[in-house]
Amino acid sequence: METALYLLALLALLGAADTLYYREWRARLPALGKAAGRELLLHSSRDFVYAILFASIPWLTCYGWWAAALALLLIIEVILTLWDFVVEDWVRKPLGGLYPGERVMHAVMGIAYGAMLAFLVPSLRHWWSQPTQLRFAPAGISQLRWIITFMAAGVFISGIRDFCAAFELPGSAWPWR
Repeated sequence: METALYLLALLALLGAADTLYYREWRARLPALGKAAGRELLLHSSRDFVYAILFASIPWLTCYGWWAAALALLLIIEVILTLWDFVVEDWVRKPLGGLYPGERVMHAVMGIAYGAMLAFLVPSLRHWWSQPTQLRFAPAGISQLRWIITFMAAGVFISGIRDFCAAFELPGSAWPWR
C-alpha cells in the first residue's frame, strides 16, 4: 500500500504540472470557454474523481462494498481519461493540436496510474472480502498523507474552475481574458 501511495503522490504532481503548464499556460483552455467546453467538463469530472481518491486513499480503508465503490471510481477515471484523449484532439485542432510534450506527459501519467493500480488492487481484493465498513486507518507516512490531501484540495478547486469555464461563468477564465 505504501508504494501505491507514493505512486498516487507522483500522479498528483504530474497532473498538477500538466494542468498548470499545458492546460493553463500553453493552451489557456479556461479562456476558450464553450469552445473547449467538452474537454473542460471531462477535466472537471476527472478532477472530482481524483479529489475523492486523493482525500480518501491516504486516510481510509474501504472494506466490502466500499472497496467496490473505490474500484468503480478507479474505473470511471480510466473511462474519463480515454474519452478525454479523443475529445482533446477535437477541441485542440484550432490550436494546432495537442502539444507533443503534453502527449508524452499523458503517457507517463498513464504508466504511473497503471503502476499505482498494480500496487492498490491486491489491497482492494483483500478489502472486498471483509464486512462492509469504512475505517479510519491513516497510511504510515504522515507527510505523504498530508501532501496527497493538499493535492485533493487543489484538484477539487481545478475541477470547479474547469466546470465554470466550460459555461463561461464570470471570472472563470482569469487571468487569460
